[in-house]
Amino acid sequence: MNKLSIRDISLTGKRVLMRVDFNVPLDDAGSITDDTRIRATLPTIRYAVEHGARLILASHLGRPKGKPNPRMSLRPVATRLSELLGKPVQFAADCIGSEAEAQAKALKDGEVLLLENLRFHPEEEKNDREFAEKLASLTELYVNDAFGAAHRAHASTEAITHFLHPAGAGLLMERELEYLGKAIENPAHPYVAIVGGAKVSDKIDLLKNFMKQADIILVGGAMAYTFLKAQGFEVGQSKVEDDKLDLAKELLQEAARRKVALKLPKDHVATSKIGPDAKAEVVASAKIPAELAGVDIGPATCAEYTEAIQGAKTIVWNGPMGIFEIPQFSHGTLAVARAVANASALSIVGGGDSVAAVTQAGVADKITHISTGGGASLEFLSGMKLPGVEALTERP
Repeated sequence: MNKLSIRDISLTGKRVLMRVDFNVPLDDAGSITDDTRIRATLPTIRYAVEHGARLILASHLGRPKGKPNPRMSLRPVATRLSELLGKPVQFAADCIGSEAEAQAKALKDGEVLLLENLRFHPEEEKNDREFAEKLASLTELYVNDAFGAAHRAHASTEAITHFLHPAGAGLLMERELEYLGKAIENPAHPYVAIVGGAKVSDKIDLLKNFMKQADIILVGGAMAYTFLKAQGFEVGQSKVEDDKLDLAKELLQEAARRKVALKLPKDHVATSKIGPDAKAEVVASAKIPAELAGVDIGPATCAEYTEAIQGAKTIVWNGPMGIFEIPQFSHGTLAVARAVANASALSIVGGGDSVAAVTQAGVADKITHISTGGGASLEFLSGMKLPGVEALTERP
């Protein structure tokens, strides 16, 4: 990682604005239903507190469309963070303005203040420089630990860095860049990429980038049926992007030209209706009967994919193998999760569904790195520049 880290910056006695990703799910009563994102940034928060920073935390939550919405307030997060840290966390009713400024300036070494939802102001998502300058006026230093928001050029991730120097990476951001960087720069071979999900169109850049580095690409999910139809196979009622068949052919040709083994399911779990009470059956060939839809990879494909995964030294997985939220269609995704966990390779899992799958399979602790940023990790692995990363200060 060639960006300045929080470890490279003297924090004692300084007001530090840290961009975090506290975009947590809340129930109707306003209680947090999953605090994973809060826990993920605790090491950086603790580091700052232990080194005497006067810490100001800024985050978005949900999509309030640029105006205050009590249902998307970060107040419950301040309460939960206080419990996790074992110390008080102050809360500012707005992220800018005289009150927030007074609270920020009254902070003592090691104290923590959480600002209200940044997206209560439309200027945040517009990357507005005046709004960013108001945020910057609260503080003296800037640290970004919100990898999950790094693919957005927003006021708190990009414009603010024009007013605060240096701008460093938090420990979570640093870890994300370190591991995802390993998948892009000089990865160990054999390199196996696993790509699933619904649409080829969502993963075009990812697939193209994997073709430059991976030795094997294992394809699952509904996107596999677009590839199979492009090859002339019958796919029944399976979900297909008919307007992307030519693109699928081009990607298959590109893989062949680069001598990358792009593998598609050779058998399927199929059904005549999708739902929790649906009956699933195994179709023992790549051809699916006209009345059925493919909803998961079959046992022969699971075995083939598992064998490929076991021989890898680098594994990157993004996207499920089927509709794994429905138990009878989850076997392929869970089999891949277990195979990745049991491999001796450097393993990186990104994307909400893949992360949920390794958690559901009970193997999350055996994955080398689970990315906290779905869209950000997808764009990073696709070879795109992330505005929130590019804006950080380069190491001398």
